[in-house]
Amino acid sequence: MIQIVGLGALVALIAFVMMMVGIYNRLVRLRERYKNAFAQIEVQLKRRYDLIPNLVETAKAYLSHERETLEAVIQARNQAMAGLQAAASNPGDAGALQNLQGAESALAGALGKLNVVMEAYPELTGNENMMQVSEELTSTENKVAFARQAYNDAVSTYNTARLSFPAVLIAGAIGHASDAALLEFADSAAIQEAPKVSFS
Repeated sequence: MIQIVGLGALVALIAFVMMMVGIYNRLVRLRERYKNAFAQIEVQLKRRYDLIPNLVETAKAYLSHERETLEAVIQARNQAMAGLQAAASNPGDAGALQNLQGAESALAGALGKLNVVMEAYPELTGNENMMQVSEELTSTENKVAFARQAYNDAVSTYNTARLSFPAVLIAGAIGHASDAALLEFADSAAIQEAPKVSFS
């Protein structure tokens, strides 16, 4: 009888340990999934940041008297790059993502002002280089939007798993104490329509 009770306790302990290992592995797998999803956002944003100097260089020839506007775009781009670098080192961190969101909003504003200025120059908007850069930026913005959606989906899945029973009982003890943050913008239109840089 004692052997049966001891065997039953051993089986229960093994089942408990296996359940804990399963919960831990699932949370790790889901955390890695949202980190990978953020890496896809990073790739697309870096591409976008690399295209912006081309845009500014093309516009310089036509907008030499709009130096302040062009410099504002480059400064906003540099701040966004710094925000991305900080967020990439810790995807899911609410503070880092909030800084990135602010920098991206500032960049969108600077690009919007540049777009307004450039609309007054039909020869600039008809420039072949400008049209190519515009097309590449639009394509990249679409990719950023898709990557952001994939990231937010992965974060939601992770947060749901972390807060579900029985994971919620042990998540903090195994290194999953807090939710990962979504990548959102204060202006919901910014999610639907990334910064407009249309030159036609």
